[in-house]
Amino acid sequence: MDSTFNYNLVILGRQLRRKTQADLAKSISINQGHLSRIENGLIEPSEIMLNKIADILEFPKDFFYQSDRIYGSPISIHPMHRKKASVRQYVLEPIDAELNIRLMHLRRLLKSVKVDRQFEIPEIDIDEYNGDLEKIAEVVRRTWLLPRGPLKNLTECLEQAGCIVILCDFSTALIDGVSYYSIPELPPCIFLNSNQPSDRMRFTLAHELGHLVMHRIPTPDMEDQANKFASALLLPLNEIKSDLSGRITLPRLASLKPIWRVSIQSLIMRASTIGAISSTQSRYLWQKINSSKFKFHEPPELDFAYEKPKILSMLFKKHIEELGYSTEEIATVLNIKHSELLTMYPFLNIFQKRQLHLVS
Repeated sequence: MDSTFNYNLVILGRQLRRKTQADLAKSISINQGHLSRIENGLIEPSEIMLNKIADILEFPKDFFYQSDRIYGSPISIHPMHRKKASVRQYVLEPIDAELNIRLMHLRRLLKSVKVDRQFEIPEIDIDEYNGDLEKIAEVVRRTWLLPRGPLKNLTECLEQAGCIVILCDFSTALIDGVSYYSIPELPPCIFLNSNQPSDRMRFTLAHELGHLVMHRIPTPDMEDQANKFASALLLPLNEIKSDLSGRITLPRLASLKPIWRVSIQSLIMRASTIGAISSTQSRYLWQKINSSKFKFHEPPELDFAYEKPKILSMLFKKHIEELGYSTEEIATVLNIKHSELLTMYPFLNIFQKRQLHLVS
């Protein structure tokens, strides 16, 4: 444990638990001004007060002595974009808190386990390609030596490039995913909202990859650019145009969905972008989408299986099976309670059951 109290972690823990400063002050029987001074690093809490804070926020006391830097929202949820700007601060705060805590966990797990990579995530200046997102997507495919046609497993491709993909419950439909690129001691990371259909999640993953490839600072056009990159990556022009030739109908698009592993709506947008359908045809298809009421979730019979990230579970598996850690010991290393460890990383319940079986 570090010896220096980190007042930022009081703020982080409070935000994760969705408590205001006034809420926490009332819970530990102090005035808000006193807590404000603690959270601004002007005074340190007494041991008794810290025990109360730890108890209310449900963290081990050691949690508040970690030296990690706290990061703000990444550029992929920057408020320049209209959709992201509509997310209220009280919604973003617990998400930012969870992301920071997960980054802290990754940093500790990676001290003992190395993540191998076969390829790099290219860093591309959009201006060097004259804003041609089709070419940029093609460069990524060529860099990763991907075969022609549909990408069978984009998550696997990203993990082979050393990116860690993590599923989270963001409890809001306004945040599909976020990405981090240059956090010290960490590889690129993409966090995906688990509360979305598999087709939307795959597009989100491609979208966040677009940010990692093209964006280092926020710009007004970055969300639109990431969407166009995702479309070009998942549905390459020279390979999708034959499937989108001739008469385009919803049944025909539905038949293409499991092949290309994107939503019907993504196929409509791509068909419109490459000129396979007219604006009139596009409007007609969107009217059908809206009248069918599957704008946010297409017919379940068309769903395909979710892609499963493997690197994160591998990190835990190596700690348990090769380094001999119990899940209780991992919780201690990560400075969270054991019950919360199993909630944040549900796949650990399998290891927990194995440990209980061995003990019994």
